[in-house]
Amino acid sequence: MASNIIPFHSPGYFIRAASTNWETKGALDLRKRVFVDEQGIFDVHDQDDIDGIATHLVAISTIAHEAHSVVGTVRIHQAEPGIWWGSRLAVDPAYRNVGRLGAELISLAVRSANARNCRVFYANVQTQNVVLFRRMRWQCLKEVDCHGVEHMLMSADLSRYPPQHHPENGWYHRPQKIAA
Repeated sequence: MASNIIPFHSPGYFIRAASTNWETKGALDLRKRVFVDEQGIFDVHDQDDIDGIATHLVAISTIAHEAHSVVGTVRIHQAEPGIWWGSRLAVDPAYRNVGRLGAELISLAVRSANARNCRVFYANVQTQNVVLFRRMRWQCLKEVDCHGVEHMLMSADLSRYPPQHHPENGWYHRPQKIAA
């Protein structure tokens, strides 16, 4: 007997460097919703001087393969030659269980820095996210306090992240198919 189950194709997501004003604004708005409104780490906003020099990476939801809204973000910057940092990783709560968006952003972050002569890539990771980073071959270095919240200073295994020379192109990520 033939199956009448039609496979559901979940929507896809653009994973790339922010290249338009609405993408950058969407990233900053998302960070405010996560770090100010949801987590209460900051009072008004989480923006700082690093935002002016950082490359902002985004996960963008799609409708009919057209960009729709920023649902994830992270920023990267070079602190000194060869020393790169990732920070402010945020995924909209409604999308946290959708297709590894945080992992995709982390991958683009390290791959983008790796294409720019990165020797070491660090991040201060909130405790609840350490497991994800360890699965992605990051090493724990030491516990740190950031803005009154426990974090783990971690570094990426750069050999696991091939260079991404054009982060503005990024990639189109489609989560695995789900049976209806």
